[in-house]
Amino acid sequence: MNGQLTGGGQPLRLGTRRSALAMTQSGMVAREVERVTGRPVELVEITTYGDTSREALAQIGGTGVFVSALRDALLEGRIDLAVHSLKDLPTAAPEGLFLAAVPAREDSRDALVARDGLALTELVEKLAGSGHTVRIGTGSPRRMAQLNAWARELGASVETVAIRGNVDTRITKVTSGELDAVVLATAGLNRLGRSAEITEHLDPGLMLPAPGQGALAVECADPALAAVLRGLDHTPTRAAVAAERALLARLEAGCSAPVAALATWQGTELRLEGVVGTVDGATLLKMTANGPLTPDETAERQAVALGHALAERLLEAGAANLMGERAR
Repeated sequence: MNGQLTGGGQPLRLGTRRSALAMTQSGMVAREVERVTGRPVELVEITTYGDTSREALAQIGGTGVFVSALRDALLEGRIDLAVHSLKDLPTAAPEGLFLAAVPAREDSRDALVARDGLALTELVEKLAGSGHTVRIGTGSPRRMAQLNAWARELGASVETVAIRGNVDTRITKVTSGELDAVVLATAGLNRLGRSAEITEHLDPGLMLPAPGQGALAVECADPALAAVLRGLDHTPTRAAVAAERALLARLEAGCSAPVAALATWQGTELRLEGVVGTVDGATLLKMTANGPLTPDETAERQAVALGHALAERLLEAGAANLMGERAR
C-alpha cells in the first residue's frame, strides 16, 4: 500500500463495480474510510465478469462473478480496498485477503415493484378475474422458489420470469408493461433514493432474503489497514451475517442455488431462519435455530457454529437433493 497508513499521504484506492448502486454504496463507505483513516479516498471503477455477461447467473456460476475482478485487483496491488454487496461474496475467502469490516446492515427485506402501485396479493386478485397470469421478474432462484411456493399454496396463476440488468432496466420492464412486477432488494432501492417506487416490502415469512442481503463487505490485503478499517465494523451485523453465510457454506451452495437465510437479534440471542427449496416451489424446507451469543470477540465464532448446526438439520431433511447438487 502506498503512503502512510493514516493521516495525509496519498489517497486510498477503493475498488468498486461501475453500476449506479455499486458506486453509491462505495461512495458511502469511502466517506467513512476517510473518517477513520484521515486519508482521502478515490474510487477505482472495475468491470467484473458478472457486469459484462448477459447470461443467467445460474449459467455463469453465480457465486463470485461480481467479486473476482475486484479481488484480483487487491491481490495485485492495483487497489487498497474493495467494497462488495455481501450477498455476492463467496463464503471462502482467498488467501491473502481480509474481511476488514461489515458496516451496519440496511433493510434486509425484498421489495415488490408492481404495476398500478399494487401489493402482491392485490396484484394477483386484480388480474385473476381476467384469466391473466401474473408475470414477476427476478434473477434469483431463491426468490423464484419462494414466490412459486406461495402461488402454489394460494392456487394463484403466477409465472416467475428470469431477468438480468440494473435497477433501471428491471423497473422499466414493469413500467413498459412487459412484466407485472419485479422483486428487488429493499436495501439497494433505499441507497439509490428510490424507495418511493416500492409497492410492498415482502415479509420474510413469505420471502426470506439471501444470506448477507442488505449488508456490505469491506475487503483489503493489508493487515495493518484491515485493523484500522475494523473501526467501520458493526458487531451485531457481522455476527448475524456470519451465521447466515456459515449455513450457506455448509450447504455448499452459491447465489445460484435456492437458499435463503436471515439471522435476527432478540436481546442477546440470535435467531437464524433457513430455507432451501426447489425453484418450482414444489418443496420448501424451512427451519429455525436459536442460540445465545456471548457479546465479546467469540460472538462471530458462536454465530458460525449456529449456522453450521442449522445447515446440518437441513441436510438431514434432504436439502442437498432439493438444490440439485450433493452437499458433503
